[in-house]
Amino acid sequence: MTEDSAPHSKSYNIDFQPVGRRIRIKESEDLLTAARNAGIQLISVCGGVGSCENCRIRHVSGTLSPPTKEEEKVFDIEELLEGYRLACQARPLSDVKIEIPLSSLTASQRLQIEGHEISIEPEPVVVPVEVELTPPTFDDLRADVTRIKQVLETLGVPSPMIGFSVLENLSDQLRAQGWNSRLALRGNEVVAVLHPEELLLGLAVDIGTTKLAAYLIDLSSGNTLAKTGDMNPQISYGEDVVSRIAYTNTNKDGRQVLQEKVVSRLNSMLDKLIYEAQVSREQIVDAVVVGNTAMHHLFVGLPVRQLGEAPYVPEVSDSLDVPPQSVGLALSDGAYVHLPPIIAGYVGADHVAMLLATEVVEQDKSVIALDIGTNTEISLITGSRVICCSCASGPAFEGAHIRDGMRAAPGAIERVQIQGQEVRVYTVMGQPAVGICGSGILDAISQMLNEGLIDHRGGLQEDHPLIQRKNDELIFLVVPASESGNDRDVIVTRKDVNEIQLAKGAIRAGIEVLLGEAKLNYEEVEEVIVAGAFGTYLDIRSAIRIGMFPDFPHAKYQQVGNAAGMGAKQMLISSERRRAAEEIARKVEYLELTTYPNFTDVFMKAMIF
Repeated sequence: MTEDSAPHSKSYNIDFQPVGRRIRIKESEDLLTAARNAGIQLISVCGGVGSCENCRIRHVSGTLSPPTKEEEKVFDIEELLEGYRLACQARPLSDVKIEIPLSSLTASQRLQIEGHEISIEPEPVVVPVEVELTPPTFDDLRADVTRIKQVLETLGVPSPMIGFSVLENLSDQLRAQGWNSRLALRGNEVVAVLHPEELLLGLAVDIGTTKLAAYLIDLSSGNTLAKTGDMNPQISYGEDVVSRIAYTNTNKDGRQVLQEKVVSRLNSMLDKLIYEAQVSREQIVDAVVVGNTAMHHLFVGLPVRQLGEAPYVPEVSDSLDVPPQSVGLALSDGAYVHLPPIIAGYVGADHVAMLLATEVVEQDKSVIALDIGTNTEISLITGSRVICCSCASGPAFEGAHIRDGMRAAPGAIERVQIQGQEVRVYTVMGQPAVGICGSGILDAISQMLNEGLIDHRGGLQEDHPLIQRKNDELIFLVVPASESGNDRDVIVTRKDVNEIQLAKGAIRAGIEVLLGEAKLNYEEVEEVIVAGAFGTYLDIRSAIRIGMFPDFPHAKYQQVGNAAGMGAKQMLISSERRRAAEEIARKVEYLELTTYPNFTDVFMKAMIF
């Protein structure tokens, strides 16, 4: 009798969400093995012995084996009660549903566009109206536009309008459609004339300093038909906002170059979305675009010089609705592009969208909300106040300014574990290491601090056996050339440590200033929302170890992904959410850190480990 047919052998269905994979496994198999067999690559630096803490999952339903000693060392009681487990230690005792945090997925399994979504009732700005027109005859010589306007008036639309961009093809469209059409109506304005069976679609875009995210949405249902991400091509002209502002200041056509670069890339992404969803460009009748203030201004083609000069004010902070032709975005001719309001020179519509998507402003509790990127925006929500600041965290978390830094591409080290004198790494797609990405450098420094390779000021300790001297410089050898994918050592230097100190110090100082301004102590903070691509995939424990985040219980931290993109989607399908965004922007109190009393002292203290 084989093991599979033995009477005592049992097998169970494992449902992995939100990736939507299901597999049936034997009760003797752990969930890490099950995930891998299902084609889901969970991070596991230790190889599945429970010592690296990376393969975290959350048990949603069904029965699992009891927590092991290894898991009890990793999770506190509250986390275990919430269902957090290590996949390598947990085995099914029934059919189970498992939730995988994005931070547990390898970079090869994730895009920069995922985010936690809440259900929103569609209430789009642009709505479909079905019309059946009588064709013209010698007895009825009314103009085509007159026919449409009169039908709309009978349907209760006051003073209907049709823009010139729609008029250019109107007559041909009506005749090709047999005089039965679906009009896309924005208030009293017809913005597109479609076949009766064609859906009205919208485009939601998050323009990040480093990355772009775009979503194609069915306006009536709110369903996402296709989504994609790409790099912001402006990065060739400067890694951060300040350097791009400098580029526009020193090049006569700089603003035009940066505007055309990002719009060209967005149009390429749009082509991909249209192909994937098998729709026409004419169906895209509305758009919402969010980004930080500089990205917002450069997308529309507004001046940015004033953003780089004190007191750092935007040219416009109100929401804008612009025709796509004015920015070069290839949508339906009559569509509009909506840009939500801006909070300050360095806190843009993307932060408004993040606050909207997470609904933290609407909750009656004290919450810290961070959107981590090249520039990190932080809000503290407490009582009736929303206080906000901006931190120049720099591009180190993207691997920039790090000696062997790189983005999360194949061969990038994304997790590090040090046990005694053994160094273990986990790379993107399991390829031989060729460099180290943001989550990897954060992990490495956290582990170096934990194991005494660096002191509280970031100095490398020469007497530690894992610290070497190379070319008269102290280094930590992460992966030797003999094991790397490019025959070069992958190392961490003192300068690398300092780059992370600057970035984490800026973020922690921003948190401390907001708490001080609100006269709030740590115990009163009930939740910490961590948004942004890097914020989603970093290891919270590593961030706490190096002092980037306060030492709150892990259960207080919620990693929500690209919340700015999710907020853009909400505003695309709901006019009510657009109004809510306006209210949020008016409510936020902005603090300028560069002029805040004692900020330098707070920042210097926050740099220390």
